[in-house]
Amino acid sequence: MAARLIDEDPALAHEHALAASRSAGRIAVVRETVAITAYAVGDFALALRELRTFRRISGRDDQIALMVDSERGVGRPDRALEVGRAVDRASLPTEVRVELAIAMSGARLDLGEPERALQELDIPELDPDTAYPWSPGLFAARAAVLEELGRDDEAAQWQQRADVAAAAIGEIDADSETIEIDEIDEIDEIETDEPAEIETDEPADDEASGQEDGPEERA
Repeated sequence: MAARLIDEDPALAHEHALAASRSAGRIAVVRETVAITAYAVGDFALALRELRTFRRISGRDDQIALMVDSERGVGRPDRALEVGRAVDRASLPTEVRVELAIAMSGARLDLGEPERALQELDIPELDPDTAYPWSPGLFAARAAVLEELGRDDEAAQWQQRADVAAAAIGEIDADSETIEIDEIDEIDEIETDEPAEIETDEPADDEASGQEDGPEERA
């Protein structure tokens, strides 16, 4: 029920998650669900507590980006960066790595470091010519940072790419683990790790000269 309600009524979803935790509090997915719904209703302190419990029970870092964002939510961007740097990113699934990059970039913005926020997003998954499930969010995050830097033309280019990627990618089929790609003329079904080609008239290169070195990998 929490999964069904999270988008339309996060508060009610959270109540269902809390009810589950009262009877099955030692199950990792239950604590994970409480954390996600707590984050959705803005209770970042509870989200952090539940995410730590989920991590301890499961031994997984699947929700590391949410932990970073929750640290930001309680006003600790420095701590958020520490949490993000503490994990081995090479061991994370690709989508989790991308989500972590976006969260780390946000923490840099919280600290008033837009140049370093942009560097956090300089990751191999930032391919402007293809659309993966994570591409719209990554492109939009880059657009937001570029706008913060006053590079409005580049920001508009990346926001356009985000919009095109979002339009190209259909909904994920949970049973077959495929995504539908809308190529305008036809809809193809492909594996989730296969990209959709994105065609835009904008150049891909938006690197600025004189940009200081950032943390390893893009943070």
